[in-house]
Amino acid sequence: MKLHIITTGGTIDKIYFDAKSDFQVGDPVIGELLERMGVSFEFSVESAMRKDSLDMDDQDRARIRALTENCSEEHVLITHGTDGMVATAAALAGIPNKRIVLTGALQPAAFAQSDAVFNIGCAIGAVQSKAPGVYIAMNGRVFDADKVVKNLAANRFESTL
Repeated sequence: MKLHIITTGGTIDKIYFDAKSDFQVGDPVIGELLERMGVSFEFSVESAMRKDSLDMDDQDRARIRALTENCSEEHVLITHGTDGMVATAAALAGIPNKRIVLTGALQPAAFAQSDAVFNIGCAIGAVQSKAPGVYIAMNGRVFDADKVVKNLAANRFESTL
């Protein structure tokens, strides 16, 4: 498998500035994480943008779709902010012959208690085992992109079935 990773920003890539008491989207972390984990597959990382998903618009989603459609790899993982993940997944519907999995984190990857590595691992398993289509890998589950919502009160993803 050759995996193409498209990064968009979001919490997974946020860094904390103590003096400012705020978060900002930093450089993509997934390539470094995969290298540290010693993965045994080839991968490439492409940064589409560095945005919080609450700030994304239709033009941003069109850019993500174009990058996904135009990459030569069949397996595509997209790191994304959790608040806009479902909308972006919907914008990717109908791309033929691609296994597309979106994932992210509820805590920045730089935090010790982050869910980032767990979600990335789940997403990598999903992108290898699922049929072509669009999926979201969060909270230890893989959801069909058109059958999932983010439960804001519980801060987790849930099936709409």
